[in-house]
Amino acid sequence: MTEVTREVFGHLPQKGGRGGAVEKFLLKSDSVKVEIISLGCIITALETKGRDGNLSDIVLGFDRLEGYVNKHPYFGATIGRVANRIANGKFTVEGKEYQLALNNPPNSLHGGNKGFDKVLWTPEVLLNGIRFSRMSPDGEEGYPGELKAWVTYTLDGGELVINYRAQSSNTTPVSLTNHAYFNLAGQGSHDIYDHEVSIEADSYLPVDDTLIPTGEVAAVQDTAFDLRKPVELGRHMQQFQLPGFDHNFCLERSEARRYCARAHHPPSGRTMEVYTSQPGIQFYTGNFLDGSLEGKGGSVYPKHSAFCLETQNWPDAVNKPHFPSALLRPGEEYNHTTWLKFTAA
Repeated sequence: MTEVTREVFGHLPQKGGRGGAVEKFLLKSDSVKVEIISLGCIITALETKGRDGNLSDIVLGFDRLEGYVNKHPYFGATIGRVANRIANGKFTVEGKEYQLALNNPPNSLHGGNKGFDKVLWTPEVLLNGIRFSRMSPDGEEGYPGELKAWVTYTLDGGELVINYRAQSSNTTPVSLTNHAYFNLAGQGSHDIYDHEVSIEADSYLPVDDTLIPTGEVAAVQDTAFDLRKPVELGRHMQQFQLPGFDHNFCLERSEARRYCARAHHPPSGRTMEVYTSQPGIQFYTGNFLDGSLEGKGGSVYPKHSAFCLETQNWPDAVNKPHFPSALLRPGEEYNHTTWLKFTAA
């Protein structure tokens, strides 16, 4: 059984009369507790049990709404219309060129200046979760077409399921993900070097110095990106002199649920497995965290103090014809699901 409760988390500042109450929803099973707010469908807390049976909050974030309203690195947020980077913020659809905000110069990142992470969504409480919906107007952040979007979180025992759906009035690129930052030792722990990570991918996308894929689909064999067997992150990064990961791993293409990644923290016994219907997963090791933000309970979040496993379409796919198509056409439905399974051993 999943218990679902709601409360007011805070109020958005009135800008041009567009304030509003931000609600927080608590999803609780016998082994997992998740808190999600209606601003950006942000996961603000996620408590799972270690082998000692005790719950710890394993995602980075803030105690109060102000933290999420101010600039932050997308902690826990739903990302859209297009997750990750679009080269030079430009793309052409049906012969027309579109220009987006260059909010991560020289590229557009995570939907632009005011992406899906920074808007209020309309909540609907379900038996075992919560569904959020919104209408993204035609031209919002430079994207074509009016886009209806739904993000649904359900909790089933130790498994958190996130489903994304969208329908558009015009052809538009769409790639939705969640940007939770995890530390299985508990948020506020200093680093993730003792985590063991594996990713079920035979290839990955090399990037240029602005983190845009070069277009090459490279084999992981005999490289630092071969994570098909678990590696201890600190040791692995040291061995290959890696400043960290911020790369898309290419998954087997299939609409069905399939296993794609696992993170394990031996000291606590916590394990997270990721399953998805998406063609890619971005593995990011918090390289841009710098300890400047005050997080939950006064925690600071230095470099490499968390990791993200963002299921997604491949970055810049709208400009790379040989990548899986990112385009959603009128009459079609974008529908992807990601499952996060939490266990302790």
